[in-house]
Amino acid sequence: MAGASLLTLIDDIATILDDVSVMTKMAAKKTAGVLGDDLALNAQQVAGVNADRELPVVWAVAKGSAVNKLILVPLALVISALAPWSVTPLLMLGGLFLCFEGVEKLFHKLFHPEETHHLKSQKPIGQNESKSLEALEEEKIKGAIRTDFVLSAEIIVITLGTVATAEFTQQIAVLVGIAVMMTVGVYGLVAGIVKLDDGGLYLAECQGKSLVAALKRKFGFAILGFAPYMMKALSVAGTAAMFLVGGAILVHGIPSVHHAIEHIASEINNGFLQATAPILLNGVFGVMAGVAALLAMLTSKRLLGLVKSRSI
Repeated sequence: MAGASLLTLIDDIATILDDVSVMTKMAAKKTAGVLGDDLALNAQQVAGVNADRELPVVWAVAKGSAVNKLILVPLALVISALAPWSVTPLLMLGGLFLCFEGVEKLFHKLFHPEETHHLKSQKPIGQNESKSLEALEEEKIKGAIRTDFVLSAEIIVITLGTVATAEFTQQIAVLVGIAVMMTVGVYGLVAGIVKLDDGGLYLAECQGKSLVAALKRKFGFAILGFAPYMMKALSVAGTAAMFLVGGAILVHGIPSVHHAIEHIASEINNGFLQATAPILLNGVFGVMAGVAALLAMLTSKRLLGLVKSRSI
């Protein structure tokens, strides 16, 4: 009797684990697009950091991402149980923040380029230079963790939607599994990307006259030539991802805009353009939303400045 009960228990556990595995795979497929954006954004954040500080910065952001998910997973479960109506507005605020950050970056590059290159053009001047580089590094880490929070929230909410009808314990298992996989996967890849040039340098310095050594050197030089262009491409992709992800979140939260974009796409005869039009239009909407948010912030700052100057 006890043996039969034990076998039943093992069978139940196996069934639960199988269900969790299936739901985790489904959630991973649905969040794959966000994963790509997360990878591009975080690789972009490390650009400009000294080579010997790249991995420490990635590790700091990875720890921040883990803390984000430790906050988001329980919070998502609580909100889903007590106030499911608030999930969409909160996501939209996150989407607007992404669009705002994207526009702010473009704004600084276009109108304040000297600030972007200020630290790079400085020569070492001792302690002040060290403090400046530390401040830049800290700013990059904080910015990456803030961006990760929004993308992590979207991943968690998408996952929660996948397991909404499952038992509570299965929801927890899938959410925790996705959170761990996404954190390890994204920051493992980011670490590999930012150290790609070091790997190329190692191969380029390979000694010997054999064919293998010569091939290693050629491959190393090829990597060294390719790495800067890849980082620039990731920087562009990271900024574009802010608008695409943020715009998509906002569009899906505004039914009239969502339907309008779907209608525009349905009118296009070309299959490829029909599939890509919604993505591009989401990005355009994201840029518009980001510009509106930046203008609102600048206007608020100016009004507050006027109020303060009058009160003095």
